[in-house]
Amino acid sequence: MSVDGWNTVLVLGGIRSGKSEFAESLVTDAPVVRYVATAPEGDPEDTEWATRLAAHRARRPGSWTTEETTEDPRRLADVLESAEPNEMLLVDDLGGWVTVLLDPDHQPADDVATIAELAEAIRGCAARVVLVSPEVGLSLVPTTPLGRAFTDALGAANRAVADACDAVVLVVAGQPVWLKSVATATEPAAPATVTTPTVAASPTVTSLADAEPTPEVQLPDVLTHTPPAIPTQEPGNAWAAPTMALPMVSTGLVIQPGMELPMPDEYAGPQAVDRLTTLDVPGAGLGVLDRVVGFAAATQGTSTPAPWGSVRVLLLHGDHAGGAAAGTVAGESARRAAQARAGQGALARLAAESGASLQVVDTPASAPIEDQPALAPEQVESALRYGWRLAEQAADAGVQLLVLGACGAGTEAAAAAVLAATAGAEPPAVLGRVITDSGEIDDAAWMIRCAAVRDALHRTRRSSRGAKDILAELGGGDVAVATGVLLGATARRVPVLLDGPVGLAAGMVSRDLAGQARHWCLLADHGGHPAVRLAADVLGLTPLLDLRMDLGEGANALVALPLLRSVLALSAALPVHPSLAGTDDTDPAADEPESTDPSYADPDLTEPDSTEPDFAEPEPAGPGPASTGADEQPATGWRAG
Repeated sequence: MSVDGWNTVLVLGGIRSGKSEFAESLVTDAPVVRYVATAPEGDPEDTEWATRLAAHRARRPGSWTTEETTEDPRRLADVLESAEPNEMLLVDDLGGWVTVLLDPDHQPADDVATIAELAEAIRGCAARVVLVSPEVGLSLVPTTPLGRAFTDALGAANRAVADACDAVVLVVAGQPVWLKSVATATEPAAPATVTTPTVAASPTVTSLADAEPTPEVQLPDVLTHTPPAIPTQEPGNAWAAPTMALPMVSTGLVIQPGMELPMPDEYAGPQAVDRLTTLDVPGAGLGVLDRVVGFAAATQGTSTPAPWGSVRVLLLHGDHAGGAAAGTVAGESARRAAQARAGQGALARLAAESGASLQVVDTPASAPIEDQPALAPEQVESALRYGWRLAEQAADAGVQLLVLGACGAGTEAAAAAVLAATAGAEPPAVLGRVITDSGEIDDAAWMIRCAAVRDALHRTRRSSRGAKDILAELGGGDVAVATGVLLGATARRVPVLLDGPVGLAAGMVSRDLAGQARHWCLLADHGGHPAVRLAADVLGLTPLLDLRMDLGEGANALVALPLLRSVLALSAALPVHPSLAGTDDTDPAADEPESTDPSYADPDLTEPDSTEPDFAEPEPAGPGPASTGADEQPATGWRAG
């Protein structure tokens, strides 16, 4: 779509204008879609109307759920008010809703009050909503009283709904024309810490003074999850430019095993590490943190990498039902996600101090893996594409580093199940201890989690171990979206800083889809998680630090981020040590002619004679090994080192 940042949008259009198809295209990549049908069935003998309804039903993917509101017009407002934040509602259309509203069976009724109630429900809806409605303002005035009542009521409904929605688009002959966008619907916001042109920031950007007594720290923008926009690549942003044409079909991007995605620069990394040995530092150097310089150099394609300026944290929120969530407090993960959205808590504070933007993404809830697949295959496809487009959004906004974290009940058990299926791990070996809110170890909950993973593996013992099959059977929504993020970031050459079991489980799954993805990942700290340690070992990701912090997924990486930035800034700014500087074009002495006095000639630095070989194998003195005596030949080559 050409305008983003909306939470509610009204799609207007005439008959056969393509308004419904356009509205459906806005929700294609949403992980959870609920289709709200408002049109009555009509006369059973009206075959043309029945054909239209059948065509609408045929276009809906099998993963969508459908809800009918034809019995009571006021029920539409109830559906909107009860919608969950992770849902996407598609209401098609308001013309059918007004038809039912004016039906004699529902009279006498206060049509004005019902329309006002609908508009108020749209304003307070927690989910994202797309509403479709016919545009009747351009047609002739009907000649019948019932026709005039319909156009009057629908016109009033369109005006009220358009006023309540964030954005309004008119579809004419299949072409969308945006009448109202978020930029014109709201007052200009203050400049954010990180500019994100394709994703609008939440209006609830607060300072730390609102929640905690340290007002000098400004919290970052919190971005709510949005369907991906059409890429608007910024001029000159070569850091994350598109790299290749990817397989596409009419339904969108095809994510399939064996994709050929780009690799980091194989020469820039070693060159950057070698350069570190020449820097003017009083000590031995950067130690193990030289790997940060090598990683940044390879992903940026230069031997002098720059510190990551624009950083975005993706916090994936999705719960796992059943035994995987044993020992967790109901609603705790939702509270953490809401806290992050409000700019509060450890993750938001650390993001603020790092100058990073924070985006909370709701992922599909996962079913109990011990009894049934975590996700349907259609949901896996949608979640993978959704994660890919989240990475594309970040790349289009100029983000130079993604930090991937997650919060949700049962995430550790799901990651353990993925590791067991992909690396042959034993669940008890990769499942961390369950700690209660009071700081006590809950062994009973830990055993329930182990049993859930064991039963899930037994249930799927004859199932395929393909990447998508593992995501559907064991991984769930958060791991699937995280896998899509890794693949999308790899395609756009954006490095990812991993933190926690979900990101590492996604890295394990992504190997079958695109083995290049792990080379774009960096692990700052293992956080004491046994699953993270094992997955990192399999993927070849050595943790840079051993802090053993457990602040929640994403927070550990943000603690390490300032250190990593400092290392990159230092490596880029320090000059070469004077003793190793040598002669270059900027040295005035380089322009002086070389001395011809033989007393100044160093035989080890003398230009080799083109008539002599660079090296001659010494002749053996007799049977046995070659002589180890000094070579009598004069040195003719350059001195090494």
